[in-house]
Amino acid sequence: QVQLVESGGRLVQAGGSLRLSCAASGRTFSGYAMGWFRQAPGKEREFVAAISWSGGSSYYGDSVKGRFTISRDNAKNTVYLQMNSLKPEDTADYYCAARYGSGSYYVYEYRYWGQGTQVTVSS
Repeated sequence: QVQLVESGGRLVQAGGSLRLSCAASGRTFSGYAMGWFRQAPGKEREFVAAISWSGGSSYYGDSVKGRFTISRDNAKNTVYLQMNSLKPEDTADYYCAARYGSGSYYVYEYRYWGQGTQVTVSS
């Protein structure tokens, strides 16, 4: 089992920045790709970003490209999501997820999920 705990979500003004963290515990973190997803009220869960185990490959959803950056520190078993130039439409619950192997855009391919952290962007 891998346990994931997100933190860092809060209320922020449009144009501002925020960094989310996701701490992993449990079995070894080694070999796991990590992803960030988000879900706004009444909407489906949406892919935001993913990163390979080594950190050498990363992927982004079209709506966040150029504004968000995913990174990881394997020594700390932590993955980050740096969010810049935030917009009201970025408002959502943000979830981190883990899957063994390569990164993926798809919700169903991730086995482990955190409980989420809420991000609210005011206009």
